[in-house]
Amino acid sequence: MTGNHQTLALLLFGVFVAVTLAITTWVSRNRHGSAEEFYAGGRLFSPMENGFAIAGDYMSAASFLGISGLIALFGYDGLLYSVGFLVAWLVVLFLVAELVRNCGRFTLADVVASRMRERPVRIASGTSSVTVSVLYLVAQMVGAGSLVALLLGGTSGAAQSWTVIGVGALMVVYVSLGGMRATTWIQIVKAVLLMCGAIALTVLVLVRFHGDFDQLLRTAADRSGHGSQFLAPGLKYGGDWTSRLDFISLGLALVLGTAGLPHILSRFYTVPTARAARRSVVWSIGLIGSFYLMTIVLGFGAAAIVGSDAVRGSNAAGNTAVPLLALDLGGGADSTGGTVLFAVVAAIAFATILAVVAGITLASSASVAHDLYASLRRKHAKPRSEVAVARLAAAGIGVVAIGLGLLARDLNVAFLVGLAFAVAASANLPVLLYSLFWRNFTTRGAVWSVYGGLVPSLVLVVLSPVVSGEPSSLFPGMDFQYFPLENPGLVSIPLGFLAGWLGTVTSAEPADEAKHAETEVRSLTGAGAA
Repeated sequence: MTGNHQTLALLLFGVFVAVTLAITTWVSRNRHGSAEEFYAGGRLFSPMENGFAIAGDYMSAASFLGISGLIALFGYDGLLYSVGFLVAWLVVLFLVAELVRNCGRFTLADVVASRMRERPVRIASGTSSVTVSVLYLVAQMVGAGSLVALLLGGTSGAAQSWTVIGVGALMVVYVSLGGMRATTWIQIVKAVLLMCGAIALTVLVLVRFHGDFDQLLRTAADRSGHGSQFLAPGLKYGGDWTSRLDFISLGLALVLGTAGLPHILSRFYTVPTARAARRSVVWSIGLIGSFYLMTIVLGFGAAAIVGSDAVRGSNAAGNTAVPLLALDLGGGADSTGGTVLFAVVAAIAFATILAVVAGITLASSASVAHDLYASLRRKHAKPRSEVAVARLAAAGIGVVAIGLGLLARDLNVAFLVGLAFAVAASANLPVLLYSLFWRNFTTRGAVWSVYGGLVPSLVLVVLSPVVSGEPSSLFPGMDFQYFPLENPGLVSIPLGFLAGWLGTVTSAEPADEAKHAETEVRSLTGAGAA
């Protein structure tokens, strides 16, 4: 990239960082330090505000950079991510949003612990939530590194590393100073910017092809190097039965994983009522649905205008397809329009990453403080000390995410998020659904359900081609690949449900009928909800 690109993009980065830090500082002066304020923003947000914030949380670097890149490289098969991410919201709307808002206070563990022995359930759920959050954070870190590598011409590994470190430091500042209220407003600002950027690029792509979507697809197929196969299923996931099973596994993880993501579940506690939580989801579905339809145009647009080979040449995983598309749509690398549009899109992508990592870090630090710390030191845990622990936890989680982000910086960000979804669907969703809908569910069943999904999903990822045995693996020079699928969901999700059932039927301790009845009434009516 030229010096003009770098200067303008870095200037816009700086403006966004300055604005968000100003929001955080303003909020930090007006907070009163309670757990409810830090974790849930005082429950003062309207459904529309929370809907925009949920959309901001969900439309991550994986959505803006990763999905468009996968479509640009693999055509039809890349669409699975757009479809899966969107369909997942139906599960959230019909099975989770309102019931979770009624049954919990701040975290997933609140819902499960309301009818179980608290300590073992909170430790298990807290551990799972932190694991999912860290995996999700890694994807955002990789997106940040890819973006800056493109901005600096792809030559500076040190710049990538320092970018990952800088993003980690900023997210710790956002969470530690501003809590949920600052994070929510950052998400709202980011959602508006991202939607505006996506709309502008989509319109420009369609104008380039005179509104003829069929011509766009044909040109994309011609420039992809794969011809008609680019528009048919099977380019990435149709080579053999292993890849087809991987396709099914990924689809399951995407559709079921959203309902188990800690940073999404925590957003339902920032509104005053369950009805407001449901309306928040309706707002977010409208925004998210519109956005994912646009990623389809952007992905095929990148293949048609930039070319799949050029996208792959810039970043093997396709993470830079959208910025390259913006550069071309604006008039090319040497034009003023190209410079401005590229810089704006790069800044929006960077804003997306900063906002999402703040939301995920807040959710994971809440799990550490509210679930793990409060369970292990119940007698000494006061609300204010719990918030202090959450701030320290944010720093620790930031360090871990930075380290893993540096390790995984050559993987596609949408693919990395797919792994986080698989772990969420395996460990969090079974225990959540059993707790809400199964009368006989016990404490042992809850603990077994979490670990029965969490441990196999992580083990299978370690033993998969993601980590070793392939040129694109994290450790290409090693080979301890024993599980053929890249996504573990097809095996680990059923194991999570099976472990919960097995733990319940073998439990000597009967289910607490009175607590179940109380939870059922609260979940359906909102009576006694926090």
